Amino acid sequence: MILGAQFFTLRDFCKDLQGLDESMKKIADIGYKSIQLSGVCDYEGEWVAEKIKEYGLTVDITHTPEAKIVEDTENVIKLHDAMNCKCIGLGYSELVRTPEGIEEFYNTMMPAIKKISESGHKFMYHNHHFEFAKCGDKTALELLCEKFTPEECGITLDTFWVQTAGGDPAAWIRKLKGRLDRVHFKDMVFSLEDKKSIIAPIGEGNMNYDSIIEACYDSDVEIAYIELDDCHGEDPFDCLERSYKFLTSRYGLK
Repeated sequence: MILGAQFFTLRDFCKDLQGLDESMKKIADIGYKSIQLSGVCDYEGEWVAEKIKEYGLTVDITHTPEAKIVEDTENVIKLHDAMNCKCIGLGYSELVRTPEGIEEFYNTMMPAIKKISESGHKFMYHNHHFEFAKCGDKTALELLCEKFTPEECGITLDTFWVQTAGGDPAAWIRKLKGRLDRVHFKDMVFSLEDKKSIIAPIGEGNMNYDSIIEACYDSDVEIAYIELDDCHGEDPFDCLERSYKFLTSRYGLK
């Protein structure tokens, strides 16, 4: 399992191609080998391919808008082909809250997912907390996985949001084995100032990363992306570097 940087963390620095270029270099200099493109400016696949080659990076997943995946599938595939990016990710869908919504999501997405699969790519769904609301005796995420096969829909499990929803991240990683090519790492700490639990760099919170890392290895996770949605006034590059140093020194990740 290798470490990647989720560029949603750096979205405020990637509003144009110059900023995206500079951010790629900084991330490579920290030591990251993989990036996820999400929340950044528009880009051409060929431009990204040149930059990641220059910096020794790979793009192994994106977050792509739901409407674009559905309505412009062929061009989405071409973009990912240009970057040699296997996984086409979706950040979330408002439909994945109820059985009826999941049925609608399935019917809407399947034509695009079939094309994605036939092209050699994989569709990946990223959770937040609301997918863990109970629909009867099962969560919405469980119903989603019952509707789609692992080949049709992988899960980019976000460990922070699992714990926010009251779940055990390690248990869910094992439960979803076979769907987890990629995962998202965040840490969680209680803020006396904010009077709530907030996102923290890895190793600076209270989440049990010993058990999370072990579960990732047990479940054949390929890449773990550090995603810090909110750095609470700190420099996001510094937060990503601290997370990287903690994970590489404590667990020997690359």
